[in-house]
Amino acid sequence: MSLFVQQFALSVPLFGLILLGYGLIRWAGWPRTLGEALTRFVFSIALPAMLFRLMAGFAGHPPVDARLLLAFFGGCLLVFALARLVAWRVFGLDGSAQTVFAMGAIFSNNLLLGVPVAQATLGERALTPVALVIVFNSLILWTLATVSIEWARSGRPDWSGLRRTLAGVLRNPLIAAILAGTVFGLTGLELPHLVDDPLARLAQTATPMALVALGMGLAEYGIGAQWRLSGAIAALKLVVLPLVVWGLAWAIALPPLETRVVVLLGSMASGANVYLMSRRFGTLEGATASSLVLSTAGAALTTPVFLTLLRG
Repeated sequence: MSLFVQQFALSVPLFGLILLGYGLIRWAGWPRTLGEALTRFVFSIALPAMLFRLMAGFAGHPPVDARLLLAFFGGCLLVFALARLVAWRVFGLDGSAQTVFAMGAIFSNNLLLGVPVAQATLGERALTPVALVIVFNSLILWTLATVSIEWARSGRPDWSGLRRTLAGVLRNPLIAAILAGTVFGLTGLELPHLVDDPLARLAQTATPMALVALGMGLAEYGIGAQWRLSGAIAALKLVVLPLVVWGLAWAIALPPLETRVVVLLGSMASGANVYLMSRRFGTLEGATASSLVLSTAGAALTTPVFLTLLRG
């Protein structure tokens, strides 16, 4: 029990910052435009600075077992298939809605939530494998969603949509920062002090600002709409996905650090990208919006539980 209390104590302040951001918009009357501006700063400046600086020291990092991608995305694929089956047999959803439902069950909020929680609970050494997952996360899962929905609607994949997805991923400031930092790190050079110092100061702001920005964004959503659907999405996301990812990590004998990283990322709340998908494809907007709030609140408990089990 003491181990759980320790992990819970590490996680609670992080979720407290989310609650702060939520309260500033929902109860204190701060304008939503402030949340949008803060989110833009975090995505475009603070988190890219942190990730670039992290990967710029790539040569000095311990090697990462790339099989973590197999455990994480293999688990996502298995739960995606399971969630589509649940959406069809239990809720009677059509093909497009099944896909959005299933994406809510596998698309983690690895940027605004995963990076800060991993840094606080697993330490700086966990950020390199986290960055590796982030590089492939949007590309693989957006591609999966696009192919699945277009197949359901027209019986064939939309290759132009896949090209747009790839181009959008490469233009993402976070992905660009990780790739650029990795390339620089492979040169073996050190960042000049005039560059490294401001990047370090920006990186220090990334974690708290990301969590406050997440809370501000969640203030837009309620939890009343389609609660049975949103509850099912949250349960699959917070419980089933991390268990499946953990099982795959165990099956391939993934090292302890990489196992903790992929299970931690699997246990994160659903990402806002799922709501964007629902808006883009015109289905399950209410359920996905509600699942963002439910899964974020639930992760405050389930993530420490998984961290405790992993360390035990």
